[in-house]
Parts: sequence; structure tokens; C-alpha cells
Amino acid sequence: MAQKATALVMAACRRGVDDPVAKLQNKSHKCLVEIDGVVMLERVIDTLIVAGCFERIYVSIESEAPLRTVPRLCEWLDQKRIMTVKSRDTLADSVLSAARDIPEPLPLIITTGDNALHTPELIRSFMDQFWAHDGDVMVAFTNADVVRQDYPTIGLAYHILKDGGYSACNLYGLRREAALKTVRIFESGGQFGKRHMRILKAFGIMPFILYKLKLASLEQLMQRIGRNLGCTVDTAMLDYSFGPIDVDNLQFFAIAEETLKHRRHAA
Repeated sequence: MAQKATALVMAACRRGVDDPVAKLQNKSHKCLVEIDGVVMLERVIDTLIVAGCFERIYVSIESEAPLRTVPRLCEWLDQKRIMTVKSRDTLADSVLSAARDIPEPLPLIITTGDNALHTPELIRSFMDQFWAHDGDVMVAFTNADVVRQDYPTIGLAYHILKDGGYSACNLYGLRREAALKTVRIFESGGQFGKRHMRILKAFGIMPFILYKLKLASLEQLMQRIGRNLGCTVDTAMLDYSFGPIDVDNLQFFAIAEETLKHRRHAA
């Protein structure tokens, strides 16, 4: 792939939150927990490296110190294969701060340090769709039916719309400067599928009505949200059942670890 972007991995600890996943192994950060024998953040970064889509990879975190407790992350830091930018108090402020601190940051692809199940193939699928479109923002989703094929009882919070159900994959592409204004929608923390009132606060009354009454397809809703935010928004459909599964709680930790064990045994 000739075109390459910058990747930003959100890895800071959640301030004021006693994270149950981090407590499993008495870690300071959830993303430093081992899952099927490998540190979660190490898995995420290895996936980005193997995907081959990124010129630079940055980690948004309080300092380098937590990363240097993991030998492979420490090696990557020393080799400049990864770099860090200082996180801020909120997700939105952390992304905006990274955009200021990283030289020529755009296009910027944002993922999270708990996306332990993402694979190089999934990342390449997202990037192929990102380069094939020209919107300011791209958001990745997986259809609910695809998820249910492999995880019928997982309990994900789906966005139920006119054309079906969808779950976001914690994977976002920001193409140009106009995209940065959309970052403010994460000031409340995101997780819109679980907390619908955040949609009203972040996107305005009309997208909220269209969403709640299922009057729009996913593409139509994204277009309306884009108009409200003053930018253009594209969707990437990722046909990977594990795409929306991040390690956000103990249930998803168990599901993710079982999936990774299955992959390892199959390999």
C-alpha cells in the first residue's frame, strides 16, 4: 500500500476509575494486562506494525514509564518504531493534544489499547476503505448479524437503525483538519450504544430523533451527523465478528482470551 497514515493508540488509564480488568493482574493500566500470555497493548501495536499501513505509530499515555515495563514495548520505543504523546484528562483532549504535538499528524487513524482482537487483516480492510473514500472522518462498524454468527450471546450494545443493527469497532480515521472538530463528541466518554442520551448531547436533536425512532439508515445518520458537525463522515463496514469486541470489562476479557486461545491453537 503506497499511501500511509499515522496511527494513534489511546492507552491512558481512566482517571478516577478503579478498572476491573487492570485489577485482575494488579496493573496500573488495563492495556498492560496480559491476555493469553501477551500484554494487550503489545498485541495492538504488533497488529498495527504487521498491517504495514502506518508510517508512524504513537501511543497516547501519561508517560513512557509504563511502556518500559514491557520488554517488547521498550524495544520498540528504543528503535523509534513507536513514540509517545502525553495524554490529557479526557479522550477528546488527548486526541486534540496529540494532533498538536505530532508533526503533520493527518491522516490520523485512532484505535485503542484494548482492541486485543483486531488483526492485520481487519486493519487493512479499514485502511482500504479509508483510502477509497474522501470524507473528513471515517468510522468503523460491524453488522450485528456478523457478530452474532460467532458470538450469539455476547451482549454488545447495538445501534438499531432502519437498515439493521451495528456496533462500532473503536477505529476512526481523521483525514483533514475539519475532522478534528468531531473529536469533541468524545468529551462525555463515548459508548453511545450504551448511553443514548450522549447522542443527544454530542450530535443534536435531529440525529437523536432519527436514531431513537429508527428513521434513518446508518449511512443516512452518519451524513446527518456530519452536517451538524460541519464535516463529511464515511462508514467502513468490517466483516469481522470480533471487530467491536474491546476488552472493556471482565466478561469481554474472558471472551477475548478464549478467542485468542482458539486462534493460537488453530495456528
